[in-house]
Formats: sequence, structure tokens, C-alpha cells
Amino acid sequence: MIETGQTKLSRNETLKESNPTLAGTIAATLEDVAAEKFSEDDAQFLKFHGVYQQDDRDKRKEGKQYILMVRGRIPGGVLTREQYLKFDELADRYGNGTLRISSRQGFQFHKVVKGGLRPLVKAINEAMLTTLAACGDVVRNVMSPPTPSTSAVTELLLEDARRLSQQLLPKTPAYHAIWLDGVQLDLNAPENKDFVDPLYGKTYLPRKFKIGFAMPPVNDVDIFADCIGFIAIADGEKLHGYNMTAGGGQGMSHGNAATYPRLADVVGFITREQVDSAARAAVEIHRDFGDRANRKHARLKYLIEERGVDWFRGEVERRTGWKFEPARPFRFTSQGDMFGWHRQYDGREFLCLFVETGRLCDRPGRRLKTALRTIVSQFECEIRLTPANNLILANVRPADREAITRILAEHGVPVENQASMARLGSMACVSLPTCGLGLAESERYLPSFMTELERVLDAAGLGGQEISIRMTGCPNGCARPYLAEIGLVGKAPGKYNILLGGNATGTRLNRLYKENVKDSDLAAELAPLLNRYARERVEGERFGDWCARVIWPETNAAPWKS
Repeated sequence: MIETGQTKLSRNETLKESNPTLAGTIAATLEDVAAEKFSEDDAQFLKFHGVYQQDDRDKRKEGKQYILMVRGRIPGGVLTREQYLKFDELADRYGNGTLRISSRQGFQFHKVVKGGLRPLVKAINEAMLTTLAACGDVVRNVMSPPTPSTSAVTELLLEDARRLSQQLLPKTPAYHAIWLDGVQLDLNAPENKDFVDPLYGKTYLPRKFKIGFAMPPVNDVDIFADCIGFIAIADGEKLHGYNMTAGGGQGMSHGNAATYPRLADVVGFITREQVDSAARAAVEIHRDFGDRANRKHARLKYLIEERGVDWFRGEVERRTGWKFEPARPFRFTSQGDMFGWHRQYDGREFLCLFVETGRLCDRPGRRLKTALRTIVSQFECEIRLTPANNLILANVRPADREAITRILAEHGVPVENQASMARLGSMACVSLPTCGLGLAESERYLPSFMTELERVLDAAGLGGQEISIRMTGCPNGCARPYLAEIGLVGKAPGKYNILLGGNATGTRLNRLYKENVKDSDLAAELAPLLNRYARERVEGERFGDWCARVIWPETNAAPWKS
């Protein structure tokens, strides 16, 4: 249902309405060996199937060379060892030999060619995972805390995330037909011509929808960046329920004041049994009231900003038939991953490994992808992908710890002192050369920038300081830069906006400090601030907190939404 008064729909809305199965002519194009790319319409449908059509921007002078990015939907980022080994194999066979950990705990395959697309997606499904709804105007991958905790409660959050992810998948028959059966869906058949998804309706959602679960005191999923979230309220081994949040989102557009990042509001407390109906109601609200005329204004965050959290709460209660309880106390104290070896609640162990910019690959002196394949092939373990682009080997027997550490060392991968504290807190989106939205470098540039910044930190006496640093090649915010203590957002080729003042718990947005800074000047621009921070900070004060206390008033840095 589209709200009355919105008459001029965006092109994507008319496209979805004309083909609600999302089939397009994808299957026919896959069979046409002469077709080098999918049509523009099919490129939009492909997103719902977990696929982005791209081109290698490094090679545009030679003419566009079309490639595809394929994203696996992995609820909570947890894979069995068999699934991980299959993904590792598929990356070599159909991708560019690397696996990219996404900021939503998924795996991405890059530089896939059209001829390898169907066998890749089919093989992912045969591994009991999917690419369906990893992209598109639907609920994306549902996140949950990746770190095995000191109690079994965290595993209940993973269980809820998996269940919710399955319940909120679109029901289109086209996915199975195209990728598993290899046939073009008959769009004129009555069951397809009149298909309406039971949750999403004929035109799905106005834009993407993100859900996460968090376990205080660690906000490792950046829960306030999600459309809706569930913050666990637990006592020892008992999960009482969740505080529900709503209205978060990162993306914005340069020069458009009507777009902005936003932190979610806390709506109220619900029991674990109410999670499914609450999530479904929230999705329905976005479906029924979201902006279908302007995609830049189509996220749930704008709806809640303009209508208010009380309105949203009332709509959820009306649709579910139950009332929220008042939100219960909770406190976040940190945001990031726990690197190195740690003991799990059940006596087994886990190892968190730093994966710079999330790219699992072999590099000279550091053959991480080969090391992981060797370990996962030999030892019983579970693989967990973190929202910070890192990887955890979980459920490891204590007796296997020494051998795993030795294999990693033989491949140039340390388990202690894996990188500087600042580098461990860094994130980057993919951006160039594959992302069509990239305005500036990100993944390829962040490592060298961090080397420059580490020299600045060492000179200021801050070499061991933990600082969250996130870089994106455009303002869409895939690496959640607006929550970082230092956010670097691409503005143009070789130029970035600097944002300062996020905090260690992911509960405060940063603010714009300086625009259009050349990449070669970024470290030098930050050096005076870091030197001042080293001199002026109070005991225990982090850089982001110092920026909020000192730099914001000095520069009159405006909040994103006043």
C-alpha cells in the first residue's frame, strides 16, 4: 500500500510494480552468451537476488568491462566450517580469489563474470546459504553479536537473528527458478502475473531495511545505525527481553541538507516472544508510509524523524495488539572486537583475527586466506564474521590452540599485537574500482593512510591509543563513518570530508570538521588536533570525547539535524 498523496513514483517503484516477481529477463540474459551485460531494469532486479552489476573503473579507458558483485546473506555472520571452505573455493573459481567481509556480517565475491554468476549463486544455495535479499528494497542481512560471550545468552540473540532473517525473506518464486532450476519464469502465468509478496506487497519496501541485535555492554553491531534494533536485557543466564530501537541510518548525500545520518530512538521494552511481531510491524510501517517518490528520502529514519517515535510506537502497538513496556536500563561501554585468543562461556576458545579493510586474501608475507583454509580444513571450528570486517574462529578446542597459532605464524599472521590500536579500530568500504557510487578511494587507500597516521600518533606520544577511524568513498556510509571518532568521507577524486567526535560506544554521531581535504593532506590536517589532544586531554578521555568537548565549540560544528 502506498500512502495517499504520493502520486509521482520513482522509477524503481514503477519497475517493481510492473514485475513483482523480480524475475525480469535475468534468466534469458544468463543463457545469452552474446550478451555482455544485463539490462538497466534487470540490474535493479538483480539487487534483490544479492547481485550488483558493476564495471571495472580502472579499465574504463579501454571501454566498460562488466563484472558482478555477489553478496551472501549470512544471518549473524556465522558459517560452519563446511560453508566457509565452500565460499573459499568459490572465491577462487568464480571471483577474484578474495572474500570481502561486509559491514553487515556477510561475504562478498568481487569481479564475477556473467558466465560464472549462476553456478556461483547455485553453489551458495547448495551450501545451505543464500544471496536472496542480501541487497534490494527488503530486509537485509540480520546482524547479531559475533563474539562468543561469557554466557549462553549471546547465542540466544543469534538464534533470534536467524529466525527473524528467515521469516523476513521475500517469497518470490523467481529466485529458485533462475538460480536453482535455470529457467525463465513465465511472467504471464496467473500465479506470477498476479504475484504479491505476503509481507512486502507488490512493490516491496521504499528502500533497504536493516535490523540488528546487540548485547550490552558491547555495541559491536552499531545498533543505533539500524532501522530497527533489539538490545538484550539480560541477567546472568536469563534473557528477559529486548529494548527495541528504531530510526537509525547512516547514508546521506553531499549538498542535500534533507539527508543526514541519524541515531535510532529507544522505543520501549518487549519480551523475546514479541520480537517477530514487532519486527514485522516495523517493516509494514515502512512499506505503508515510506516515501516512494524520492529514494533519497525513503529510509525509515526520515519517517520517524518527521512523525516522531511516539507515532511509530503507536503504529507498532496497533498492528501487534500489545503494548510496549517502558525501556529498561542498559549501558554500552565499548564497540569494537576482542582480538587474540579468549575463553568462551562453555570452556572452548575463540580467536579474533584482524582483517585489514575486510579483504580475506594472500599478500606477500601475510597469507591469511591460505592459513584459514588450512586451519578450517584440519580443526573443528565455527567461523564468525564481525560488523567491523574481522573474522573469528569460534568453538575451538583448547588442545588445538597451539597448533592453530603455529599455522598462522607460518603464514605470517600473528595472533598477538596484530596491528596498532588505531589500525585495529579502522574500517573502509570497498569503493573503487568496483563500486559505481565511489567518489574517492577507500579500501585501497586506507592502509597507506593509516601508516601515515601511525607516524603522527607516534610523534604525539599516542602510539598505543585506540581511535575508531572509518573511511568511505562516498557519503552513503557503508563503513558507518558517521559514528567514528575520525570519519573520512569521499567528496571527489582524492578529496575527503573530515568528521570528528564520535565515541567509543557507537552512541554519538560525529560532526563535519573540514571539507574537501586532499588525500595527501589528511594526516597533516589531523596532526595538530592529535598533538593538542595529547597535551589537553583529561585522564581517560578518548579522542572523540575530546573533540566533542573542545573542537565542536571552537569550530561551531553543526549537528547533522538541529
